[in-house]
Parts: sequence; structure tokens; C-alpha cells
Amino acid sequence: MKALKSAVIIGSGNLAEALARAIAASDLELRQLYARNEARGRAIAALTGTETASRPEELCTTADLYLIAVSDSAVGEVARTLPIPSGAVVAHTAGSVSLEALPEQYSRRAVFYPMQTFTKGRAVDFRAIPIFVEAADAALQADVEAFARHLSQTVLQADSARRAKVHLAAVFACNFANRMYALGERIVRSAGLDFDILKPLVAETAAKACDATSPADVQTGPAARHDATTIERHAALLADDPELLELYQQISKNIWETSRKI
Repeated sequence: MKALKSAVIIGSGNLAEALARAIAASDLELRQLYARNEARGRAIAALTGTETASRPEELCTTADLYLIAVSDSAVGEVARTLPIPSGAVVAHTAGSVSLEALPEQYSRRAVFYPMQTFTKGRAVDFRAIPIFVEAADAALQADVEAFARHLSQTVLQADSARRAKVHLAAVFACNFANRMYALGERIVRSAGLDFDILKPLVAETAAKACDATSPADVQTGPAARHDATTIERHAALLADDPELLELYQQISKNIWETSRKI
């Protein structure tokens, strides 16, 4: 079986853009960006110097790999309704969606999950992003992993069960952490200040966690040292916001119960 060298990206979201940028900058060939959102598709194609299509009959049918980078719920529908050649490799990019979401009409189906947060217009270093791969058989696994190594230095095997846990961990480490930043911003704004004053703290917290053997080893704050006086003072400040108070208390409890075991 020949090596996978050319790809079509199906989708126009943040991940589709990042993938298109990464493939276009590599020694692989990006044959086409297919997007039902015609304007967004043209914008990504312009960034990457590739062709674009928005109607099924325009889909390129000569690529080695078709990467379906759409919303989780749309993976199966898109794979079923587009005229992707039956002999091509078809892979979706969703962290929490099983391999079986791709219809059985494709014998060469796979999952190609880059674990990172992506934002429209924001360039990322794809070489540093872990890519988790699952395929229908060992030979295809090797082929898709080889393709992934053109883009990333870290390529790992992950079946659906393992990948689901990785995705859950990413939600905690990224989405939930970012929500905490937003809540911190809300609180400092109530004091007449901007989020800028928290940025050095956010940057150092992330850097410290990355440098440590485990983030648990560098946990600080009133909950970690069981500073009941400070915790009560904070609770008083949140008395008018029961939802945020409950969140504060639950997280503080979890930190204390975990920290005292270290």
C-alpha cells in the first residue's frame, strides 16, 4: 500500500483551519478544502493556497486521506452523504466520537485527533501537538501514524475508550481552566480592574504546572494550606452569588482533600 501523502479536509471550523495550515506548511499535499460554508472555505483556502469546494459534486476524489473536521454530531452524516471514494482512507478528528461513527462502507476508516484548543485566525505550532490515532487494522494504523508524523512530533495510538478519557482530561485542563480565567476576570472587573492584572499569574501558573512532575505537586492557595479564615472571607464576598459560592466551596474542598494526601 502506498504512503498517504495527499489529503482533503472536510470542514471549515477552527480545527479545519489549523489542519489546513499545518498540512500546507508540511511536505504533504493539501488537495482541497471542502466546506459547506462557502465564504469560510474560501478564507481558509486563501490562507493555505489550496482549492476549495462547497458542493458534493465538486469534491476532489483523488486524495489519499479525507479528514472530516466537523462537529461531533455531524461526523456520520457527512461521511455518508459525500462522494468520498470507497477505497480512500476516511478519518474523523473528534476526540470523544468512536471509530464506528464512520459508516462501514469505508473499509479504511480511522480517527485522527489532534489534542489542542484551536481559535480562528490564531496560528499554532502543530509539531508540538499530540495526535491520537485509531484505525480499523494494524496496517492502516501504521499508515495514518506515518502521515501524522509529518505534522507532529508526538503521535500516539488510542482506541475509543482511551481517547474518551484523553478528551475528558482536555476539557478539565483547557475548557474548565479557561472558565476559571473568565470568572477571575469578572471578579477583578467588579473591583474596577482589568484582566491584564491576572495575566502574569495565569502565565506563571501554567508554566509551573508544565515544569512540574505533576501539577498536584505545585498546588498553592488558601485551600491547599487549609486557611479557614481566608476561605470564610472569600465566602462572604460571594454571598450574593450562590452559584459561584458553591463552585468556590466545592473546588476548595477538593483541593484540600487532595493536597493533604500528598
